[in-house]
Amino acid sequence: MLEYRDKIIDIARRILQEEKVDVFIGYKKGSVPMMNEPVLINHPDKADLLHWDSHCGLNLCNYLTRRTDRIGIVANGCNSRNIVTHIVENQIKREQLYIVGIPCTGMIDHRAVMGAVGNKEILEVHEGEGTFKVVGNDFEETFQTSDYLRNNCALCLHRNPVEYDEMVADPVDEQQGVEPFEEVTEIESKSSQERWEYFTELVDPCIRCYACRNACPLCYCPTCFVDESKPQWVGKSIDPTDTMTFHFLRAYHCAGRCTDCGACERVCPVGIPVRQFTSKLNKDTLALFEWEAGLSLDMRPPLDVYRVDDYNDFVR
Repeated sequence: MLEYRDKIIDIARRILQEEKVDVFIGYKKGSVPMMNEPVLINHPDKADLLHWDSHCGLNLCNYLTRRTDRIGIVANGCNSRNIVTHIVENQIKREQLYIVGIPCTGMIDHRAVMGAVGNKEILEVHEGEGTFKVVGNDFEETFQTSDYLRNNCALCLHRNPVEYDEMVADPVDEQQGVEPFEEVTEIESKSSQERWEYFTELVDPCIRCYACRNACPLCYCPTCFVDESKPQWVGKSIDPTDTMTFHFLRAYHCAGRCTDCGACERVCPVGIPVRQFTSKLNKDTLALFEWEAGLSLDMRPPLDVYRVDDYNDFVR
């Protein structure tokens, strides 16, 4: 996807010069390999800062909430679905945005790469056609990109943006034969006690840093429930009950809204696969309400509307 970089720079420079936007939001190359950073530029001369490769994993929609200026933004499949969700939830207006669509073939899992080189320090990463090479002081290794995709990217069914003003390239083929909820189905097959033990072990390493919340584009509440003191919904400690309560409640706040962008997992400092929570809810909203978040500006989310044929077996 390196070939998109020059096109993104040209588009950003042009729309800033033409004063179609006041600011352009994209990515710049990070100071650490595999860690590209969000960047906001407001002048055509700064367009060369922009970058794109298989390490642009953070969701840029965090920088859209309640803005009033005109914004250019790059968006692949999951980011574009989050943009749609922001518009539907009245966090931004469609007419404020100039969306530069990016066909995406997936982001590389930096943790998997670090594990493959024995956690040695990586100094450089060079992408090729379907491969990438990592270089350190005393090693150089080449890997197949498809073997090191982030889990959400390997299971993605919406690689192309659903809403855009201009595309940097032709759409890529969507993945076929992918079962995005295979892990969820496996967990569902466990007994209630086994599931509780599974999730207890899953969140045990959590240090309550809230990186998952801070990286999530859906967590834009002025005051998060974990920071409320009157009433206090959940304790501040790393007590197992408080920790589990935080993860369950945060996941339920994303019900019918999550686009599985994977930003939460990417930033977790202890590597917890927190998508296990939201993936279950995505599976249920699809099965019960035929709903996937962020696919249309004209549809309201399932918890926002009522249909006579809605699932209601839980009502007694």
